[in-house]
Amino acid sequence: MRNTLICLTLFAVSAVIGRGAVADEGMWLFNNLPMDYLESKHGFKPDAKWSEHLMKSCVRFNVGGSASFVSSDGLVLTNHHVGSDTLFKLSTPERNIMEAGFLARSNAEELRAPDLELNQLVKITDVTDTVNSGITEGMPTDKALAARREAIAGIEKAATDDSGLRSDVVTLFGGARYHLYQYKKYTDVRLVWAPESAAAFMGGDADNFEYPRFCMDATIFRVYENDKPAKIEHFLKWSQAGPDEGELVFVAGNPGRTSRIFTVDALKYQRDVRMPFVLDLLRRREIDLQQFALGGPEEKRRARDELFGVQNSRKAYTGMLGGLQNPAVMAAKVAAEAKLRDAVQSKPELAKLDSAWDIVSDIQRERPTLLLRNPSIQSRLFEIAETIVMMQVENKKPAGERLPEYSESGRDSLMQQLLSDAPIYPDLEQCLLAGSLARMAELRGGDDPLVVKVLDGKSPNDRAAELVGGTELADVAARKTLIDGGESAVKASQDTMVHLALMVDEEVRKYRKIADELAEREKQSYARIAEAQFATNGTSTYPDATFTLRLAFGTVIPYEENGETVAAMTNMAGAFDHQGKHVGEADYQLPKSWNDARSRLDLETPMNFVCTADIIGGNSGSPVVNQNLELVGLIFDGNIQSLTADYLYTDQQSRSVSVHSSAIREALRTIYGATELADQLGR
Repeated sequence: MRNTLICLTLFAVSAVIGRGAVADEGMWLFNNLPMDYLESKHGFKPDAKWSEHLMKSCVRFNVGGSASFVSSDGLVLTNHHVGSDTLFKLSTPERNIMEAGFLARSNAEELRAPDLELNQLVKITDVTDTVNSGITEGMPTDKALAARREAIAGIEKAATDDSGLRSDVVTLFGGARYHLYQYKKYTDVRLVWAPESAAAFMGGDADNFEYPRFCMDATIFRVYENDKPAKIEHFLKWSQAGPDEGELVFVAGNPGRTSRIFTVDALKYQRDVRMPFVLDLLRRREIDLQQFALGGPEEKRRARDELFGVQNSRKAYTGMLGGLQNPAVMAAKVAAEAKLRDAVQSKPELAKLDSAWDIVSDIQRERPTLLLRNPSIQSRLFEIAETIVMMQVENKKPAGERLPEYSESGRDSLMQQLLSDAPIYPDLEQCLLAGSLARMAELRGGDDPLVVKVLDGKSPNDRAAELVGGTELADVAARKTLIDGGESAVKASQDTMVHLALMVDEEVRKYRKIADELAEREKQSYARIAEAQFATNGTSTYPDATFTLRLAFGTVIPYEENGETVAAMTNMAGAFDHQGKHVGEADYQLPKSWNDARSRLDLETPMNFVCTADIIGGNSGSPVVNQNLELVGLIFDGNIQSLTADYLYTDQQSRSVSVHSSAIREALRTIYGATELADQLGR
């Protein structure tokens, strides 16, 4: 079945974005769960012990994505596509783990990830007053930005020094609230099991964001401490049967970014300028990677992970843009905004907040220059060089004046990434770098002084070859020598990629400063808009997603599409039927292990299911649990109708898609012969 984005009715959309949370909408903070709503609608009111256990059973992947502890000895369950960055880094031409899968038969066989960090949230503290203590009415934007950065850096450092935990101050409600999130870090993470990509991503790009689905998009890691499997107090039990249709389920994960607080003018900027710009970039990079992959089996392997990410982003942005191009969506937003502004203007004590919308509107007119002029260069080698160059400058600044990514609280995580020994492939680097240089020349113009300087009289491809050929930054030891040598070593370096980073540094910082000051002005405005919403709708609501842990919930129910009912669940038999309908199409062929095990499988085992939980990118890998805190599923996608979730929620057809808990156990036992591993789950 091929889905298309539905044309949402004006009524349905306005019901969603014109007021507070409705239906089962919401990506809720763990320190502000909608207890009364859950009790009144679903007859279930979780207590503090319930929410603490779920919170501490969840982990966040530093590369993006969610996961959960599923055993007392450190097993971590997430998606194959969340773990793919690590699977790619652990793969070699001789052993392609990404494609062929992997199973460790003992702890000794588990493979250590080169640079993976998992974060377990253990504490949340409201620090709004402290962050805002140095901000005064009418303070110039640059001064306000500096004061806020200094306050945040101080809070994070003090919290880190006091607890030893990773400590991040998170902006919520557009800037109306600030919370300190503290995490226990796990940096010794090892791969235990991954299925073949043909099983994990059955249907390929064509089936991405579609439903029905038949994917085993699951992977298991294990965290270690002191070179031994970690002892985990909070982990999820494993459901024997999984969810029933109509059952209430909960999703705990780290949704990336939503923009539901955005004004009409901000959404129009996204619709008319930014999203088309990003889509053009993604399509170009997709073509570059596809062409590179045609070079042979090894080139295809090297491009696989990057290409998957680009294709996934391209399809997601296409869906989001389609939602914003729906006149009903924008009309509903216009009506909701007008209603809120009327309420603000009618109350003298709120009238001063009304100018916030006009400021946001002005900011949107300044943003296009950033897209066209900011020298964005895509290459892992360049990223390393740029980080080292910027780090030497930032290190000399007082902690409160540094760019946030170079703060002391995040230094260990930054260094782990910077000194990763994950493989870097020169031919792939040249492909990506050449595309970036050509794109920069197109946007800024061939006669632009920086473009002329960067290309140095050569074509983008020839210049990329020269830059990649003249750098030693693929060698971790060379990076460490530069870092330890400080600013003098960087300036004296003959490394071509370091030269490039130094060449563009002034321009990068120039546009970073503009972007940060625009963001500060916008943050102050959205803080006022949030206060207006609090004043008119109350504070029992949820903020936009910020890649921090949230709770969503919904029911396992089917939906109607094109006059037909789309069943809430698929089963393993359906996976083989799906394969049979696409004979000769590589993306639909299950791996040999599955076809060999077909006669032994319980084909009635549920495979994937949908529910109405409110999710977004970043929720991939989130556990789906029942009221008893048993794991019943694993989020891995949304259907095509869910792609408007960046801006609005509706439960009419929007569904999150999960791997069923029973399918994971059945696959481990019957297909992969991993009975011992299957028995560890939930224990």
